Amino acid sequence: MDEAAEEEGLKRYWEARSHEMFPDEVDTPLDTPARIRFQRFRGLKSFRSSPWDPMENLPLDYSRIFQFQSFERTRRRILAEAAADEDGAMDGWYVTLHIIDVPFSVMASVQSGKPLVLVSLLPHEQKMSVMHLLVQRHPSNTEPIKSKEELVFHCGFRRFRASPIFSQHTTADKHKMERFLRPDAPTVVSVYAPITFPPTGVLLFKERNNGVQDLVATGSLLSCNPQRVVLKRIVLSGHPFKINRRSAVVRYMFFNREDIMWFKPVELRTKWGRRGHIKEALGTHGHMKCVFDNQLRSQDTVLMNLYKRVYPRWTYDPYVPPQLPWFKKEVTVEMDDLDME
Repeated sequence: MDEAAEEEGLKRYWEARSHEMFPDEVDTPLDTPARIRFQRFRGLKSFRSSPWDPMENLPLDYSRIFQFQSFERTRRRILAEAAADEDGAMDGWYVTLHIIDVPFSVMASVQSGKPLVLVSLLPHEQKMSVMHLLVQRHPSNTEPIKSKEELVFHCGFRRFRASPIFSQHTTADKHKMERFLRPDAPTVVSVYAPITFPPTGVLLFKERNNGVQDLVATGSLLSCNPQRVVLKRIVLSGHPFKINRRSAVVRYMFFNREDIMWFKPVELRTKWGRRGHIKEALGTHGHMKCVFDNQLRSQDTVLMNLYKRVYPRWTYDPYVPPQLPWFKKEVTVEMDDLDME
């Protein structure tokens, strides 16, 4: 057994377990001011209705991709033209192809005796963009799959490796990022990849250290939309110290006065459904006076939601080694080695 892989798997399991019990909760650092550590995050009055500009602070990788004015209209037009085109070989024909300027590396990778698949590309399919795939986690997969973890994609006729991000599948204009691939709901996988027009089937694999690829999720191509806003949420938590009707003194959310004044405009909520805001800072050690719409309970927890937009990593790699056949590990134990009481 590989001890390093076992420790990594245990760490990933505890992260997924902690995320399931305390979704998106993070600890405020003691050695770094919260206004510096979370300077890229902002608060939202309402996740559903608050505006977020999709063209704001785009990463440098967005200068390398292609964006459609209307992807659905372009898809219908291109597929209709392809269906009406009568040129080309018909089903059942035997044809001879002459290909020039083939790199030697391509010929070296082609194994003799195995078929070579040739695919003709539709317009725009040689360009890169942000592709969104709607997948469902496969029942055979039980390991936690973390966002931005390298996976092997089988998208139509293409095979490539990339590090995607996961998000919820909703009809809103903003979508919450998922830290792990959920087993109980469809998940949208966003990745930098060549443009492909739906309907296209998708298979996601995770490659082991020994080269064997395990099936992780199955689904289909959803859309090509670089303006789809995916927001990462973090939750800062504090505890009521003194409660006086609708007001309360909260501690442990921040640890200095400047952080309290920085996050004062952000709305507060509690796990029991109360809403409120920061009224003033008390002292210099992070205590603050908060006002809520109703009296708090002593066992309640005060929360603050912060959001920032996230993007996939540009880790697209078209080279995927040939998939090794799946095998089941069988361990044989000799009867003499067993300690029986």
